[in-house]
Amino acid sequence: MKIKGIKIGNKVSKYPIIQGGMGIGVSAHNLAGAVAKNGGIGVIASVNIGYKEKDFLEDPLKANLRAIDKEIDQAREIAGKDGIIGVNIMVAIQQYSQMVKQAVKKGVDLIISGAGLPKNLPEYVKNTKTKIAPIISSAKGAELIIKLWMKRYNYVPDMIVVEGPEAGGHLGFSEKELDETKRPKLENIIVEVIKVVKNIEKTVKKKIPVIAAGGIFSGKDIARFLKLGASGVQMATRFVTTKECDASDEFKKAYIESTKEDIKIIKSPVGMPGRAIRNNFIKKVENERVKSKHCVSCIIPCNPRETPYCISDALINAVKGNTAEGLVFCGSNVDKVKELVTVKELMNELVGEMQVAMA
Repeated sequence: MKIKGIKIGNKVSKYPIIQGGMGIGVSAHNLAGAVAKNGGIGVIASVNIGYKEKDFLEDPLKANLRAIDKEIDQAREIAGKDGIIGVNIMVAIQQYSQMVKQAVKKGVDLIISGAGLPKNLPEYVKNTKTKIAPIISSAKGAELIIKLWMKRYNYVPDMIVVEGPEAGGHLGFSEKELDETKRPKLENIIVEVIKVVKNIEKTVKKKIPVIAAGGIFSGKDIARFLKLGASGVQMATRFVTTKECDASDEFKKAYIESTKEDIKIIKSPVGMPGRAIRNNFIKKVENERVKSKHCVSCIIPCNPRETPYCISDALINAVKGNTAEGLVFCGSNVDKVKELVTVKELMNELVGEMQVAMA
């Protein structure tokens, strides 16, 4: 079976691998650019991407809009003219429409959008080259967003990312569904989504790549999903422990030193379940509230007066290296990561394993 890349507009990636967006600041221009340069699709996480800007606390929107421009430019410089750069923009952020518009204005190749259904996303990309992909977690979700976009905008997704329950960060499943005895399998979800998509493709005469995400660790895993009919995979955890990853060395060290027992499903301050490393910070907030000094109004459901801790504070602390006071999101296989490598080395490893498994 020949290994094909993923087609986004007039560009095709060399390999069927998308590096997942990881915020705050874990996947910025260095990582996204390196992945795109080495044949994958690199993705910048947009949520509070301006956290390093001097005016971030005073005017977070202005800082984030300025930073997303910088990050896209710098990622492109690394990736080269043929590299594909995407931006992950969470539906749940307060600044959603502004960040989408800015990324489109900048001419980013792809916007991947989850943490809620991106119902209005097509209206922002009219008459542009930017392609859009919703993140969904079920065939029902895929059918809903496709029908909604077709009815409202006469637009079908340019790609669909199917994120299973083994993913890192916020998850599109209930706590009950995430119980290990009841947890749905990504393989089954992918097959169901592909059935839905194939029926739509017959009507619209357009290919819609379906991307598997969540818990994919090796080239052998990639091959398994390609054989099921997926056009590619999205991986995040493996890319954290690369030299080019934009997170601090301490953040990467937390990944490398983690064990299976450290991986925990937590309840995020915004009410969503998520997967993270149960470090001292998580143990602390299980028992007491940590007040935030500054609120940057990042997530829509968050109530600063009631939240157990500020998720932005916790994520920024972690990415900067203060993991003792930080939230370290991770995928279900983080305990398998044991060394720091370059993006090129990781891509070569994944592609080599994939080729053997596909032979």
